[in-house]
Amino acid sequence: MAKQNVAEQFVDILVRAGVKRLYGVVGDSLNPVVDAVRRNAALDWVHVRHEETAAFAAGAEAQITGKLTACAGSSGPGNLHLINGLYDAHRSMAPVIALASHIPSSEIGLGYFQETHPDQLFRECSHYSELISSPKQMPRLLQTAIQHAVGQSGVSVVALPGDIAAEPAPEKAAETALVTSRPSVRPGDAELDKLVDMIDRAEKVTLFCGSGTAGAHAEVMEFAGKIKSPVGHALRGKEWIQYDNPYDVGMSGLLGYGAAYEATHECDLLILLGTDFPYNAFLPDDVKIVQVDVRPEHLGRRSKLDLAVWGDVRETLRCLTPRVRTKDNRRFLDRMLKKHADALEGVVKAYTRKVDKHVPIHPEYVASVLDELADDDAVFTVDTGMCNVWAARYISPNGRRRVIGSFSHGSMANALPMAIGAQFTDRSRQVVSMSGDGGFSMLMGDFLTLVQYDLPVKVVLFNNSSLGMVELEMLVAGLPSYGTTNRNPDFAAVARACGAHGVRVEKPKDLAGALKDAFRHKGPALVDIVTDPNALSIPPKISAEMVTGFALSASKIVLDGGVGRMLQMARSNLRNVPRP
Repeated sequence: MAKQNVAEQFVDILVRAGVKRLYGVVGDSLNPVVDAVRRNAALDWVHVRHEETAAFAAGAEAQITGKLTACAGSSGPGNLHLINGLYDAHRSMAPVIALASHIPSSEIGLGYFQETHPDQLFRECSHYSELISSPKQMPRLLQTAIQHAVGQSGVSVVALPGDIAAEPAPEKAAETALVTSRPSVRPGDAELDKLVDMIDRAEKVTLFCGSGTAGAHAEVMEFAGKIKSPVGHALRGKEWIQYDNPYDVGMSGLLGYGAAYEATHECDLLILLGTDFPYNAFLPDDVKIVQVDVRPEHLGRRSKLDLAVWGDVRETLRCLTPRVRTKDNRRFLDRMLKKHADALEGVVKAYTRKVDKHVPIHPEYVASVLDELADDDAVFTVDTGMCNVWAARYISPNGRRRVIGSFSHGSMANALPMAIGAQFTDRSRQVVSMSGDGGFSMLMGDFLTLVQYDLPVKVVLFNNSSLGMVELEMLVAGLPSYGTTNRNPDFAAVARACGAHGVRVEKPKDLAGALKDAFRHKGPALVDIVTDPNALSIPPKISAEMVTGFALSASKIVLDGGVGRMLQMARSNLRNVPRP
């Protein structure tokens, strides 16, 4: 039996760790690894057109599956292109192992062609970034990288010179058991005792939930019901907590709606559950605050805490709920539910008059129709910018749908690459890329990846020929918009030229039929929808606070109209409020 080389050992360990695909672009320093993948039936090489796409796709796959994924880039510029997608994966807590192949080991430090120092470059966007300078470091170094990525939920980077990859692997190298899943983390009894006492003493408690509530919907609902608490959420908490929620008061933050802001500011005790919500301007500074998080480094970095609880949300609530006293007074909860419903009633009117006849098409109308027509288990990948607005307002979670985007890193061009990773996990599941024309055109080359692999991703393109969110930010700051206009092609014609289904929609009456045709199409499809660049309602006065960008008052500009099916849920919840 032929002796393994380092590249073959590297690939075998990835397979043992559960990796199914290696996303990347081939290059000379990567050749030994790519060849090892070619000869290993358990791992597929996914050839994308840009390494940034590879990292975004790997991060999306990790978020959908919860399992380790991998991407690769060749020496110098090749692996450097990974960095933006890796930043996003790392900040999204997606377990990704990145292979940064390197120049010949004998030339490191001598200004060789394409020389960079990847082990240094990726340190800020990873938990672990190291160079393999000798075959003797294998397999322990790769195993350590995997444990960091899985155990700390983020990125690990391994820099591997091409000549080292081609060398024989060390004989009798110890291969330890790999950890491929995270344990549950329970808080200590002392913290639980303090939290029980704080909850029992408080008259008005509000829960504010983030992505850390994934898998804990039932526990949050039981807890909220026992203590009569309104439940708000951040954008990353929406898909996990908003559906089937009789205590829902909406979302806080720049894209916020409903009564979430009021509920977090008018309570006696605010409990932050699994959220690293970054906009501290939206958090109160005059109420008691408790934060529960599985990542101890997140505790207290956004607001002053009265109690920090280290634990995952599900286990914490399983320990906590049986111990707190049932609250009978629901006046605060009912008042917040009424405020929430009233707030949504007020904004929904803005885009209900003749919206199905308005040209250019209202993007809110597009998002609303998309929400109605998409599958109940669809995966939506969302571009940063105005597409975040439409997804936050109109895509209805139900416990089966997924909505992922660059919600923490805030990168343009993420939706299409993320859709690639999401679709590879299950070709039969509907994947919809909610793309803006700016983001789509930035990495448009990887539409060819959809065609090459016949991935049935449906790109719904909100084409307003502008960088809408940037334009809004300029207006918030009292500046005239400049440099935000895009001169776009007929994207549907581009899609057809690539060999995919493409249709352009300019009239509202054609929208539903175009989306239905795209969803029925078995391969990749693009629906280029010409939308109104002036869809947002700008207030007559620009306040001083708005100048700071994402300050509190800035939120009032963003969504002055349209909330989709959330109003129906708010009305339903209000009907359940007991009448005196």
